[in-house]
Amino acid sequence: MKFGIEIFIFEIIGIIAFTISGVIVAFKKRLDLLGVIVLGTITAVGGGVLRDILLGILPPSMFKNSIYVMIAFLTAVISFYIGIFAIKRIKQKGVKYYILITFFDAVGLGVFTVVGTNTAIANGFGENAFLSIFTGVITGVGGGIIRDIIANTMPFIMYKDLYASSAIIGACLYYALYHMHSNSFLCISISIIATILIRLVAQKYNLGLPKIGVYRDRGE
Repeated sequence: MKFGIEIFIFEIIGIIAFTISGVIVAFKKRLDLLGVIVLGTITAVGGGVLRDILLGILPPSMFKNSIYVMIAFLTAVISFYIGIFAIKRIKQKGVKYYILITFFDAVGLGVFTVVGTNTAIANGFGENAFLSIFTGVITGVGGGIIRDIIANTMPFIMYKDLYASSAIIGACLYYALYHMHSNSFLCISISIIATILIRLVAQKYNLGLPKIGVYRDRGE
């Protein structure tokens, strides 16, 4: 089962979504235009670079096909100027920073988890379920991790609501559907939508894995 235009279209959607999530973080950190462009672009292409290095695709795709970086760049610049005019209105409506970044992050996570898994399969690793799924997960979460580290923020993957878990489920679902030879568009769409919904539902209802509680030592 070969994929072409479907993957490309979803990649563009993911690039735009992840770039916007990076821009939102840059706004919160009060970065200038260059900082916004750098953070937005790194968020968009960072996971893909990690994926390509893992699979031995060198140089990484972002250097072979500049359209991804160009789209991230344009999205970051446009988002910067839209943000300047819209930030006051957003605050007046009470829209929280975390809600905005969670939405765009979820879209990017869903898209690149599937794209990463498909890339591993397309490069001859389809029989290796662990590698394919791991590649999908690292593609999905990689850009966000790099973004948060650069922004001096604890990466979402470490504590936010089912962040990596959503990617794992989405990658597993896509891998299973792919090997069932399902319709290509449905195969991609179902996996992406499932990943996005799990992430958003987890955020809305504060669902997550068990955490270590922080207790104050009272000398007991």
